[in-house]
Order: sequence, then C-alpha cells, then structure tokens
Amino acid sequence: MLLVLGLAALLWGVGHLMGAPKQARLYMIGLLYVAVLALHLALPFGHPLRMATGESAALWLILGGFVALFLAYRTGLRHLRGRAEAREAQSAPEPPPGQFASGELDRYARHIVLRELGGPGQKKLKQARVLVIGAGGLGSPALLYLAAAGVGTIGVIDDDVVDSGNLQRQVIHRDARIGMPKVFSAEAAMKELNPFIAVRPYKRRLSDDIAQDLLSDYDLVLDGTDNFDTRYLVNRSAVARGIPLVSGALSQWEGQLSVFDPGTNGPCYQCIFPQAPAPELAPSCAEAGVLGPLPGVIGAMMAVEAVKQIAGAGQVLRGEMLIYDALWGETRKITLKRRDDCPVCGQAG
Repeated sequence: MLLVLGLAALLWGVGHLMGAPKQARLYMIGLLYVAVLALHLALPFGHPLRMATGESAALWLILGGFVALFLAYRTGLRHLRGRAEAREAQSAPEPPPGQFASGELDRYARHIVLRELGGPGQKKLKQARVLVIGAGGLGSPALLYLAAAGVGTIGVIDDDVVDSGNLQRQVIHRDARIGMPKVFSAEAAMKELNPFIAVRPYKRRLSDDIAQDLLSDYDLVLDGTDNFDTRYLVNRSAVARGIPLVSGALSQWEGQLSVFDPGTNGPCYQCIFPQAPAPELAPSCAEAGVLGPLPGVIGAMMAVEAVKQIAGAGQVLRGEMLIYDALWGETRKITLKRRDDCPVCGQAG
C-alpha cells in the first residue's frame, strides 16, 4: 500500500513541477487508483503485485469510499453555502443606482480623504461604466484596481481561456481556474475583491459587428490587447462614439501608455500608428517574451489614468505617451500630435 501511495505522491509532485493543473493531477491519481483496484480484482490472492499493493482490494474500496464521502460532503457544503449567499443577497436592500451601500464609505475612505477625489470623485467612480478589452497581462491589473477603486460597472471582453503560461503575469487568474474562460475567471476575482460592483463578462472576440454597440454602453474604454487589428478596431469605435481610450502596450522590458481622446482635440491611436508594423518588427509576447511584473506596472498605470479621467483629477496622458523601460529603470514622455489627414479622426472636432 505504501508503494501505491508513494506513486501517487510522485505523480502529484511531477505534475506540479511540469505545471499541470490540479484537476489533471487528480485525474492521474484516480487512474492509478482504478488500475490498482483492477489488479486486485483480476489477479489471484498471493500474486506479487497484489502483495506489493496492499494484499486485499477491501482496503482500497474502503479508502475510495471515504474519499467519495469527503468529496460529496464538500460538494454539498459548497451548494448549501451558495444557496445561503444567494438568499442573503436577494434579501439585502439594493441601494439606489449610483448610491453607496452600507460599508462602502469605509472601503473607499483612503480615496475620500484625497483632496483631488473626495466624496464627489468617488461617487463619479461609482456611477462610471468602464469597458476593458482583454483580460490578459494588461487587463488583469487594470481590472483588479478598477474593481478595488469602486468603479460601479466594469465590462470585460475576451474569447480566451486561462492557460498555465498566462500565470507568470496575468495576476487576476489562478492555477485552479486553468481552462476557465478568462472573463469568468476575472469576474470571480473582481467580485471576491469588491462585491459592490457590477461585472459584465463577454466571452467572445471583439469584432466589427458588435464593437460600436458594445462601446455605446460605456463611458470609457481600456485597451489591453496584443494585436494591431483589435487596437485599430477599438480606436475606430471609440472615436465614433466619442469615448476616451486608455491604451497600453508591452514589449519584452518596455511598456507604453497614453490616453487617446480626439473629442478634446487630442490625437487618436491611428494618428500615432498610421499602419501596423511588419510582424517581425512587433513580435507577440509569446514570441519575444515579456517580464512578468511589467504588465502589472503598465496595467496599474492604465487604471490610474481611468480613475483620473472619470473623477476629473489631475491631468491625464492626453496628447502624451509615457514610456517605461524596466530594464534600466527609466521613464520618459513624448508629445503626440494629431494628424489632419488621419482617416479615423482627421475630420473630427
């Protein structure tokens, strides 16, 4: 019996080192259990394999029964807890739209004492509707900080699922959620962090046929995508709807950030990047690599710009681009100019 338990521990340890999800490791141990049980039922008593794996099938049946009871108890407990929480949520009085529920003012106390935000700024955050494109490296910290800041309604659109290779930088996701759609993983994390917000997950790719209608439901959009086609689409839709766009981008050790808002005479994204670069000049993170904490830095800055834009605090990075070089610990700003011949915003304003 000790041999089998040792093999189970070995499978768990090797799976952990290889980055296999917990569910896959549990499946492997379950297969080992079934194989051992089959050996005991098929081989005659006294066979060396039976003797080496516990002699009798009864021990393994009893152990399997205890495990099954434990899992059934755990599942039932989760079900009962979920029902109790649902009943509690239904019975709790809903505050009027845009108003604070009991306990929220304490949660946002550090915001409220800031002169540039205060109670009015926090109320604007509560009433704001922000859409985040992508729940990956940039979207992860941005979503968490927007939720923590008390942005009332947060939409997130992404068609991908959580993969073990994401966890090096996409901090909103967890190992236990590998295989789950990113938008639902992000929703769970955001609601755990702040149950007073509304999260709208869209499990699909942003496309031309839905972009403008989707953006029309929001006051501000954050673009955390990693491909130029989507960036251009988000930019066109934001300009068409007159919605400010907070845009971030990453490459290996460097990140950049800007706010594009032609409605206030600033440039749009396509003013600065008229054409997508050749693929070999702008490889993806999967091809070129990216420093794990870097998306956290830029994504958090995107959330800062969003909070400033919503609350009217300070000066957002409109008409400017902030570039951060993590390898050398340097930041610099460059001025961005609008192009009169821009096909997206050249005739606006």
